[in-house]
Amino acid sequence: MSDAILVLNAGSSSLKFSVFVAAAGGIEPVLAGILEEIYAQPRFKASDAAGHVMAEKAWGEGERFGHDGAVAFLFDWLREHSAGHTLVGVGSRVVHGGTTFAQPVRVTPDIVAALEELAPLAPLHQAQNLLPIKVIMERLPHLPQVACFDTAFHRTQLPVAQAFAIPRALSEAGVRRYGFHGLSYEYIAAVLPEYDPAAAAGKTVVLHLGNGASMCGLIAGKSVVSSMGFTAVDGLPMGTRCGSLDPGVLIYLMDEHKLDARALENLIYRESGLLGVSGISSDMRVLLESGDPNASEAVELFCYRIGRELGSLAAALGGVDAMVFTAGIGEHAAPVRDAICRHAAWLGVELDVAANATGGPRISTDASRVSAWVLPTNEELMIARHTQRLLCAPAEISARGHTNYMIAAQHDVQAVL
Repeated sequence: MSDAILVLNAGSSSLKFSVFVAAAGGIEPVLAGILEEIYAQPRFKASDAAGHVMAEKAWGEGERFGHDGAVAFLFDWLREHSAGHTLVGVGSRVVHGGTTFAQPVRVTPDIVAALEELAPLAPLHQAQNLLPIKVIMERLPHLPQVACFDTAFHRTQLPVAQAFAIPRALSEAGVRRYGFHGLSYEYIAAVLPEYDPAAAAGKTVVLHLGNGASMCGLIAGKSVVSSMGFTAVDGLPMGTRCGSLDPGVLIYLMDEHKLDARALENLIYRESGLLGVSGISSDMRVLLESGDPNASEAVELFCYRIGRELGSLAAALGGVDAMVFTAGIGEHAAPVRDAICRHAAWLGVELDVAANATGGPRISTDASRVSAWVLPTNEELMIARHTQRLLCAPAEISARGHTNYMIAAQHDVQAVL
């Protein structure tokens, strides 16, 4: 029997999950899956560590069970598929840790309350991230939980890199650059030495390119500068988010188009980015396959803005030794990597076209002054490692007596729900 850790990543209408078990020398995945459209027409899918589908289920149109029901269903399913593993803790991704949380923390009611106060800084993520945590805390109060923050990795940045040129009172009230996707950057920083030790010890720009997109400049594996700032809408254009935008545009839209705060929020978070420019889709795969010139323009703008941001990060770092592409677009969209590397030729990036077409991991030539890599990220593994570190020390496991939470917790859920 092995100790198991459940990792959760909750969205507004979804609940992604992974299960990891203790193994020799660390921790390894055993299964992963997702519950989607949980407020409309729920769908469930789970696969084993090799990617083989273990289970699929769909509910009828109009059926809904929300995050409460999603947690109940998930614990029921896990109980039936526990394979003798003992659930010793739950780790959850929480986008915003504010200025207070620079490390993963054990969840308590006071911490949840503090994290709820940060919801205005991440309106698309924070409240949703906290929903399963609160459900589990209410119904399974003895099941340990850990919150892991996307902002924490960037707390190593100098104050000047975190500051806006605004009145000091606002800065002291928390209006500053936070940076996001920290769990992804932390993972890349951990594995890069296996591929390029010299670059890992030097200056690296990591490009986390997915539906949410950002870039981070690292020196010796520590965050120095990030493209994202106060919120996760800043920086690069994304799937539906606009990225950096002249604040005067928002004032203009308020004055001339009479948009209020909620309409502006919808515009910059949900209607812009690749979707807004193309008018077709927020999915890079769809745009790359489209013959529509608006789709091509959206892709071109995405790559151009990344090229500009790369110059900014290179200046902040004082040079670049390596570039790393990761996340959905970064790992799978060879034409996007091609365009970005060509934008970066002035830095000394020389693309290996054949290697890029096959996905690397190295996609730069041997002669390239700046090496370029494609490395899959694994935020879930980082969360599992942090959770194991905080909750699964031998003394704590002994104190719990190896209670089988994967079974016992489910009975509690059934009793409450």
